[in-house]
Amino acid sequence: MNSLIQINELESMLIAIIVLFLGYFINSKVKVLRKYNIPEPIVGGLIVAIFVAVMHAQGVDIAFKVPLKDTLMQMFFATVGLAASFKLLAQGGSRVFLFLALATVFIIIQNGVGVGLSSLLGLDPLMGLIVGSITLSGGHGTGAAWSQTFASDYGLHTLELSMASATFGLIMGGIIGGPVAQRLINKFSLKSAFGDGQKHHIEHPDLVTYSDKEEDRITSKNTIEVLFILLICVAGASHVKDLVDSFGINWLRIPDFVYALFIGVFITNICEGTKVYKVNRETVDALGTISLSLFLAMALMSLQLWELMELALPMLIILAVQTLILGLFAYFVTFRVMGSTYDAAIIAGGHCGFGMGATPTAVMNMGSLVSRNGPSPQAFMVVPIVGAFFIDIANLVVLQGYISFIQ
Repeated sequence: MNSLIQINELESMLIAIIVLFLGYFINSKVKVLRKYNIPEPIVGGLIVAIFVAVMHAQGVDIAFKVPLKDTLMQMFFATVGLAASFKLLAQGGSRVFLFLALATVFIIIQNGVGVGLSSLLGLDPLMGLIVGSITLSGGHGTGAAWSQTFASDYGLHTLELSMASATFGLIMGGIIGGPVAQRLINKFSLKSAFGDGQKHHIEHPDLVTYSDKEEDRITSKNTIEVLFILLICVAGASHVKDLVDSFGINWLRIPDFVYALFIGVFITNICEGTKVYKVNRETVDALGTISLSLFLAMALMSLQLWELMELALPMLIILAVQTLILGLFAYFVTFRVMGSTYDAAIIAGGHCGFGMGATPTAVMNMGSLVSRNGPSPQAFMVVPIVGAFFIDIANLVVLQGYISFIQ
């Protein structure tokens, strides 16, 4: 039995910040990482995760206490909501549903690949759903939930496989998104409508870029005000969730961060409509970037990479094929259907993130891209709304259809 080193909350936060510094440093020295916009939290987090895995192999387990991880994720999605005025929603509403249709088609393909390859490799077809949209489009939470169902209803114990598959997807989603989108941008000479550079807020004060290179003009007063609003969104999310669950529709399994997002939408549009208060978008931009970066750093450094080594070879083959198919789908289908524009390329990079991992990974992919190439507010509206909310409903319907067919 391995000995355990428990890292407390403060030290874990310090390590998360070190993860970001490490990612920034390595990306500044390794040209290929900059060229393909590999996010800094992915780079730094993987290095720490590898170190933890090596220590595990030596008989020492390292456990981080990161109680703020979920709060940071909710804060980030609250900033997405605060950036979504009705004017912007009206401009991009149809694209939300177009992208939802694309994402739904892909999870049908994703599960078809998983079930088909599982059958060819002599595995239970239901296992193909685990290395399909359950963990790749659904993430760790969906994987854990469905593992309970598979164990109770079908006698299949898949929790470890689910966690390993979701971990694999999280890593690969963060790795392939940048290269896919950057190749599209370079190949078609695509440009942001707002131009590149780091001073967009001078001409567009209401633009939220999620670029860590933006020169934000923020004050301590603005920071406290926006932080107060974000915490209202986070605190209110759990209460709204309890209220919704009390009506008996908790079967939707809507996560807290979705409620935080929609509370943010409500607040920003109430403020915009009444003109009682103007939310400072530059501060929203800065706090959103900070929250997302720290959340992903904590998530990546806490990965248990040795779980991936426990995956059977057939499962690794299936996951490798899934990664390839998502990259090709995003490149050839998502980009073209979404309009073959700069925004479409950024959306394609985001699709790689949540199609293999999670919505925060998708947004981090897009953040790395816009830091280099220029803002894409449309992408930051379309992808989080679909990835954080609608896709879970579509995933549930598709999975139920596959299970009915298999059984």
